Amino acid sequence: MKKFAVVMLGALALAGCENEVGSSGWCEEMRDKPTNEWSAQNAVDFAKHCLFEQEVGTPQWCEAMDAKPKGDWTANQATSYAKHCIF
Repeated sequence: MKKFAVVMLGALALAGCENEVGSSGWCEEMRDKPTNEWSAQNAVDFAKHCLFEQEVGTPQWCEAMDAKPKGDWTANQATSYAKHCIF
C-alpha cells in the first residue's frame, strides 16, 4: 500500500511539471516541436489557445476572463484563472 502511495505521489509531482495546455510555455513548446509529432488534439488546442485567443495566463487572458460571466467558465478555466491571475 505504501508503494502505491509513493508511486501516485511521484506521478502527480511529474504531472505538475508539465506546462498547462494553452499557457505561454506550452505554446512555445509546441512551436518548437515538429508538427508531425502533434496529436490532433494538440493541433486543435494550439489553434484555439495560441493563434485565435490569448494564451492562458497572460494579462489579456485574465482581463477577458474577468469580463466573462463566472457561470460561463469551465472548470479548467476557473483553475487556470486561480493559478495565473490570483496567485
